[in-house]
Amino acid sequence: MHLGLIGGIGPAATEFYYRGLVRAHGEANKPMELTLVHAHLPELIHNMTANAPQLQAQVFFRLAQRLHAAGAEVVAITSMAGHFCVREFERVSPLPIINAVAELQAELVRRKLRRVGLLGTRVVMASRLYEMSDIEVVVPAGECFKATHDAYVALAASGYATEQQRALFFAVGRELYDNQHVDAVVLGGTDLFLAFEGYDCGFPVIDSAQVHIDALSSTSLKNTSASEG
Repeated sequence: MHLGLIGGIGPAATEFYYRGLVRAHGEANKPMELTLVHAHLPELIHNMTANAPQLQAQVFFRLAQRLHAAGAEVVAITSMAGHFCVREFERVSPLPIINAVAELQAELVRRKLRRVGLLGTRVVMASRLYEMSDIEVVVPAGECFKATHDAYVALAASGYATEQQRALFFAVGRELYDNQHVDAVVLGGTDLFLAFEGYDCGFPVIDSAQVHIDALSSTSLKNTSASEG
């Protein structure tokens, strides 16, 4: 299956998706068909701040048209924050959307988790993962809420995590796990691997980006014939 990715929000997350998809197809010894288009991160942030999902959905619509013209059969947004307009995008997209929020909810249900913490942008945290049903989502309280958002936006824009940012995410996650008694902490931003990958944070995490990558890989490999391998 020919995958279409809307990337660039941010670039590091896009590269994380690409590496993960290449690895999965390599391990399965199957070829990968993929086309990537680049969205403009400042435009996404502006439309999120302005609470303008319709405008962002039109941006994604134009990008999805390019993917469709290139032969893509499905489309995915490589950003949890970018999913703030996914319902509006679903109404106009020329391609079926592999929705990261739906895939994440299915994974949490599969693991039988009922109460999770959440780290990400202000929009993602305030929405409690876009009103995910049947799962209680706990977000950082007080100043930690703003600090988490600010640190994440800075990380996504720069493409790397500072020690101060990593320490903040770990401290906030630990508070959610120890004091709010969540079952695990969801990394609700696809760039958060920059802070967490290769480090022991001291509490269980579920990376929304990896869940989405696994869903994309599964869809692609399931629809790739053995003769192509």
